[in-house]
Amino acid sequence: MPISELQLGLIGAGAVAVVGVFAYSKWQERRHRKQAERVFSSDHRDVLLDTPDAPRDEQRSGGGERIEPGDSSAEVTAPVAETPRPVVTRAPIARQVPDLPADLDPRVDCAIRIETIEPLEAGRLWLAQREHMADVPKTVTWFALDDESNTWVPLGAHSAGRHNWFCVGMQMADRRGAMDAAEFGAFVDAVQRVCDAVMAVPATHPARNEVLQVASDLDRFCAGVDVQIGVNVVSNGTPFPGTKLRGVAEAGGLVLRDDGMFHAEDESGVTLFSLANLEPDAFQAEGLRDFKTHGVTLVVDVPRVPNGHQAFDRMMEFARHLASVFDGQVVDDNRAPFGEPAAAMIRNQIEQFQGQMQGYGVPAGGRLALRLFSAG
Repeated sequence: MPISELQLGLIGAGAVAVVGVFAYSKWQERRHRKQAERVFSSDHRDVLLDTPDAPRDEQRSGGGERIEPGDSSAEVTAPVAETPRPVVTRAPIARQVPDLPADLDPRVDCAIRIETIEPLEAGRLWLAQREHMADVPKTVTWFALDDESNTWVPLGAHSAGRHNWFCVGMQMADRRGAMDAAEFGAFVDAVQRVCDAVMAVPATHPARNEVLQVASDLDRFCAGVDVQIGVNVVSNGTPFPGTKLRGVAEAGGLVLRDDGMFHAEDESGVTLFSLANLEPDAFQAEGLRDFKTHGVTLVVDVPRVPNGHQAFDRMMEFARHLASVFDGQVVDDNRAPFGEPAAAMIRNQIEQFQGQMQGYGVPAGGRLALRLFSAG
């Protein structure tokens, strides 16, 4: 049946109405979207989406012009979101360098701790240090860290076991003087040669200038208190026979040592005072039968003796006993009689020197003092 003009008009009007409603709906949707953007928009950058080097308004979606949300003039293909994969990083392990051995003191020793790549036999390191450190001029001491007890143990020719940590210390001063730049360099170089020989690395690196300053200050202090007090017992003409002298000395508790002197010792074996020949020849055990001398010297080594005034009093008592036995007299280095006023003055000086040592933290006769006031 043919469509009349009226029907065509009604169909056209309906289509226009539908298009109008659709267009109005899209216009409303776009307007509301723009309004929502204005309300919820922020000038703050999106820390998740924005790149760190460009302003927020210049961020790109794969390059090209910025695409506004809801713009139907461009087709946007949204990237497929991927689940972020966690980045696993291994934090660097802080190497825990062990403290110094208790037998080393940073005021006295220049110390270097070394770590081996693999556990190292103590005997192998000992042989390496004997080869490469023979020319180091001052006293050197080695230690190994025992893993089970976590304590440092002294290292020697007969040490056993395997260790990852070792420590070597060189004394910075003794009676020969302070460590100098050449001695410091020789020590550091020798330690490096040992490390190269056993596949180890120095874990600590002493600062040259700082070490030399500490050594200089230490030597200056030691020089100020390094005092030896001596008196002489001389004959009035008749020499002292060696066998009788030995008998009197041993009766007084003195022992003849390899250094050619008799030593009066305390219960720990520390020398309180020594007895030497005033003449050039040293005492020899096998030669005392035919030995004679016109005088002997008694000496208190003040920094190496605890309770120095007591050691001095004991020495003076023995000196007077010798003078009585051999009909001699007690004199000073100028051969002037040494009486009680001089002895009282000496006692006071000894107390002053040992008081300075106590204040410095190096008590007279203590472990550090015995190390510092030695010939090396």
